[in-house]
Amino acid sequence: MDVGDVQGDGGDDFLVEEVFEMDRHGGVTDWSLAVFGFGVFGLKLGRTFGVRLIECVVLGLVCFNCMSYLHYGCGKQGQTTIVRMVFQSLVLLVVGAMMLLTSCASWQKTSAIDRLKPCLTAEGPTDGYCGTMDVWEDREAGAGRKIALKIIVLPGLKQNSAADPLFFLAGGPGQGAAALATMIRERFRSVQTDRDIVLVDQRGTGKSGALECKPDKDEEKSEDVAFAVDRLRACLASYTGKADVTKYTTTIAMDDLDQVRSYLGYSKINLYGGSYGTRAALVYSRRHAAHTRAVILDGVAPTDMRLPLYMARDGQRALELLFRDCEKDKACQARFPGLRAKFSGLIERLTAKPQKVRYVHPRTGEEKEMDAKRALVTSMIFTTLYQPTMAALVPLLIEQADKGNFSGILALGAAMDSGDGDGGIAQGMHFSVVCSEDFTRIEPGVVEKETAGTFMGKDMAEMRMKICGFWPKGKVEAEYFKETPSDLPALILSGELDPVTPPSWGEGVARQWKNSKHIVVPGTGHGTMGAGCVMKLITKFLQDGSVAQLDAGCVSKVERPPFFLGPAGPDPMRGGQ
Repeated sequence: MDVGDVQGDGGDDFLVEEVFEMDRHGGVTDWSLAVFGFGVFGLKLGRTFGVRLIECVVLGLVCFNCMSYLHYGCGKQGQTTIVRMVFQSLVLLVVGAMMLLTSCASWQKTSAIDRLKPCLTAEGPTDGYCGTMDVWEDREAGAGRKIALKIIVLPGLKQNSAADPLFFLAGGPGQGAAALATMIRERFRSVQTDRDIVLVDQRGTGKSGALECKPDKDEEKSEDVAFAVDRLRACLASYTGKADVTKYTTTIAMDDLDQVRSYLGYSKINLYGGSYGTRAALVYSRRHAAHTRAVILDGVAPTDMRLPLYMARDGQRALELLFRDCEKDKACQARFPGLRAKFSGLIERLTAKPQKVRYVHPRTGEEKEMDAKRALVTSMIFTTLYQPTMAALVPLLIEQADKGNFSGILALGAAMDSGDGDGGIAQGMHFSVVCSEDFTRIEPGVVEKETAGTFMGKDMAEMRMKICGFWPKGKVEAEYFKETPSDLPALILSGELDPVTPPSWGEGVARQWKNSKHIVVPGTGHGTMGAGCVMKLITKFLQDGSVAQLDAGCVSKVERPPFFLGPAGPDPMRGGQ
C-alpha cells in the first residue's frame, strides 16, 4: 500500500481497515500493527490538538489496542490475545495520562514564549523573550489608532514552573516596566525560579507610544515654574494627530494588561505594583478579579490619593523623621547641632531672596552660575528622602548650604538625573493620568491648607495644578475613587521613612482587604523590595498564595543607613545607632 493512497476525508479510517486486512492474511505482527496504530491515531491527535509526539505515540498505542479488542474474536486464541492487550492498554493508558498531565501543565507556560521571540541585546535581557501586542488607543470605539505594547517575559527557571506568572507594574505614573527588565531579573531571581515574570510598557510609556516631554538641558530654566508650564503646553501641542491624551488613564491601561494576559495564554496572574504601580494593581484586581491570584503592593498610592495634594505633608513627615534620627544618633547630633534651626533659617532666606551661586557641573565639568531658589533646594531635599542611602547626606548638605555652599545639593541633583532629563518618566503620560484621576478632585483652597508649615510649601503642587488646568481630561467613573473591599490575598509593604507613600496609605487599603498583611519596613524609604528580607517574604507569599504563614519578624533588623559626617562618609567606628 502506497502512503500516497491515504488522502482526503476518511483517509485515517481507510488505513486502519487496511492494517486489519493485512493481519488476517498473516502480513504483520501485533507490534507492527501497534506501529501503524500509533502512526495513524497519534498523528491525527497531534494534528487536531497540538499534543507532543511522545503523547501521540502512547495514545496511538492505547487506541490501537482498544480497537484490536473489538477486532479479534472470542475464541481461545482471541481470549488470550485480548487479556494481553487489555493489560498493555492499561499500562499505556496510565503512562499516557501522566505524560498528558505534564504536557498540559507546561503547555500554558510555553504558549507565552511562543508568542514572542528571544530578546536582542538592545531590546532586553538576552535570556528573556520580547514582542509586542497591538491595542486600540480608543478601546471603547475599537477603531482608529493602535498602540504596540512592548512585552518582555522572563521565563521561569524551573522546568515545571507555576502556571501563574508575576506581572510587574511600574511607578510614575509614566515609567516603563520593560525598561526595568534587567534590574527586575536580578532583584526577583528567587521569584523567577518558580514562575514567569512579565513586564509590559503601559500605554504612553517606554516603547509603547511614549508621551515624552523632556525638559530643557539648561538647569536654571528647568527649575522655573513658568518655563516648565510652557514646556508641557508645547509638548501637548506636539501630540496633536499622534495621540489622544484622554485615552491614557489607569482603567484603560489595565484593560490593556488583561488583554496581554489573555494573549500570552495565562489564566490567572499575580501582580507586583510599586508606587503608582500599586494603583494600577488595585484597578486591575478590581476589574479582573477572576484572573487575579495574589497582589503585592509596595508603597501604596490608592485611587483616592489626589496627587500632589499630600506630597508636601508626607515629605515633611519624612524630614522630621530624619531630624529625629540624627538627634538620636550621637555622632550625627554632635557633628550637626541645631540642624532643624539651620534648615528653617536657610528656607526663610531663600524664600525672601534667591542666592546667586557658582558651581561645577559634576557630569560635564563646566563651571556654571545660577540662582539657588527655594523651589530648587526643597525639591532636591525632597528627592533625596526617597532613598535613605541618599538621605544620609542631608545633614551635611544643609550645613554646607547654610554656609552658602550649594555645590553639594546641585551635584546631587545632577547625579540623580537619569541623563535624559525626565528621570525615566514619560511626562505626557504622567499628566494624562494625574490630571484626569487626581486634579479634578482637589477643591479650591485645599492646597494652601495641606501645604502650610511644610518645607516644600505649595510650589510643587501649584506647578502641577497649572499644568492640569489646560491638560485634557480622560473619563473616570465615580466608582473608581471608592474603596473596594477584596477577598484576594495581598501583601502590602510600606517604608517607614517614605516621603510620598508613607504607611498611612497602606493601612487604608489593608483595612479593606481582609486577606492582607501590612508590613512596615523600618529604616526604608520609597520602595521596599531591596530592604533586608523583604524579597524572601515576597517569594514565600507568591509560593503560598496566602499571608497566613508569613512571618515578618525579620524586617525588624533593617536600619536607616548611617549619616555622612563629612565628604569621606559616615563614622568608620560606628557600630550602630
